[in-house]
Amino acid sequence: MEEWLAQLEAVRGLSPRTITAYRRDVSGYLGFLALHGGGPAGRAALGRVGTAEARAWMARERGRGLGPRSMSRALSAVKSFYAWLAEAQGIEAPAVTATRGPRVKPRLPRPVAPDAARALIAAVAAQSLEPWIAARDVAVVTLLYGGGLRISEALGLRQADAPLPASLRIRGKGGRERMVPVLPAVRAAIEHYRALCPFEPGAQAPLFLGQRGGGLNPRLVQKAMAAARMQLGLPATATPHALRHSFATHLLEAGGDLRTIQELLGHASLATTQVYTGVDQVRLMEAYAAAHPKARG
Repeated sequence: MEEWLAQLEAVRGLSPRTITAYRRDVSGYLGFLALHGGGPAGRAALGRVGTAEARAWMARERGRGLGPRSMSRALSAVKSFYAWLAEAQGIEAPAVTATRGPRVKPRLPRPVAPDAARALIAAVAAQSLEPWIAARDVAVVTLLYGGGLRISEALGLRQADAPLPASLRIRGKGGRERMVPVLPAVRAAIEHYRALCPFEPGAQAPLFLGQRGGGLNPRLVQKAMAAARMQLGLPATATPHALRHSFATHLLEAGGDLRTIQELLGHASLATTQVYTGVDQVRLMEAYAAAHPKARG
C-alpha cells in the first residue's frame, strides 16, 4: 500500500491531504478483509475478494455512518489500489473493480453574490490594524475572486512571479497547468501589498508572507474571511474557496461558456464545471418565484 501511495504522490502529484484520505480508506478496507478472513489479507487473499466480500465491506462502512459521498470516495480509493495491484503485482479482483458505489447527488457550490464578494474584500481590509497585513489579505482574496484560484495555488506563488504578468501560469491539482488572465484590480492589489511589505525576501520566497517573514498560513486568510463575513452577516459558507465558486458562477451569469470556465478553473472534466449550471438554474427559479404573480400566489 505504501508503494502505491508513493507512486500516486510522485506520478500524479496528489496533495498530502488526498494521500492521507486514500491511506485511511484503503487501510480500513484491508482491516475489514483481515477480520472477515480471520487473518491479515495477503496478496492471494486480495485477489480472491468477490462480490459478497465487497458488498459486505460497503455494508459495514454504511453501518458505521459513512454517507454516500464518503462511501463513493472510499470505493474509488480501493479501486485505484487494485488498478495499481493489477499493473505492478499482477493481482486482479474483477468483482471489486466492477462494484458500483452509491449514487451521489452533485453538491452545488455556494457562491456569494457579486455585491457580497466586493463587500467581503472591503471588509477583509478592516480585520488587521497593521497596514501591510491588511493589504496582504486584501491582495489574496482579490486574487481568489478575480482569478478563480484555490487558496493553495495563490499561496504557492513566489516573489519571482511579481509583478504578475497579463496571464499567469498556475499548476493546480494533479500537476495540471492552466493560464489565468490577471485583472488590473488583482495586479494593483498585489502591488499595493508589496509596496507596504516590510520584508525583502529572495526571488524563490513565497509571494504572500506571514508576520515573521515566512510563508503565509492559509488559516490566517480563513480567519480574516470569517471575521469579515460575521461583520457583514453572511453565512458560514462565505469562505475563501467560495470566492473561487463565485468567480465561476459570475462568469457563467455574464455569458461565459463552460469550456472557457473549465480551462480557467483547471478542471480535468467538463462534468465538474457543469455543476455551476445547477447554481444558475437555482437562481433562475428563485428569481421566478420572487417575481412571477402566480408563483407569489
